[in-house]
Amino acid sequence: MTFKNDLARGERAELEILALVKKKYTDAYKVEGFCKEWDIFIPSINKGIEVKYDPMSMKTGNIVVEIEYNNKPSALMTTKAYRWVFHTKDEIIITTPDRLHKVIKDNELYPATFTGPGDPHSKKAYLIKKDLIKKDAISVRSAV
Repeated sequence: MTFKNDLARGERAELEILALVKKKYTDAYKVEGFCKEWDIFIPSINKGIEVKYDPMSMKTGNIVVEIEYNNKPSALMTTKAYRWVFHTKDEIIITTPDRLHKVIKDNELYPATFTGPGDPHSKKAYLIKKDLIKKDAISVRSAV
């Protein structure tokens, strides 16, 4: 997989989540370009949603929750989103940053350091068992 392919798949997942969000918040829109705070913004409630596409979790059983990239805080450590949505290809898991932090703390998890395929820099991320996130999630549903 190339970065370009991954980006395209991630954007398709964001559009799928946006369609679901628009059923309740018609003013929601996908933020174009790079925005480290969130991927979808809802003006009527002034809140954002982070969408993570992680189809590898279907094979590994783990969801990757990044906290650092190129030795700089990222993702979970910099998000301003009020919801995080994990799209695993088969499921859509809705949670919050606070719930993710709680899962990490309650399970005494430690981050791994690795370089993803196509990434020029290493990242630090938690590899969290999907079932741990689902157990504490706001919602889990089948993907469209």
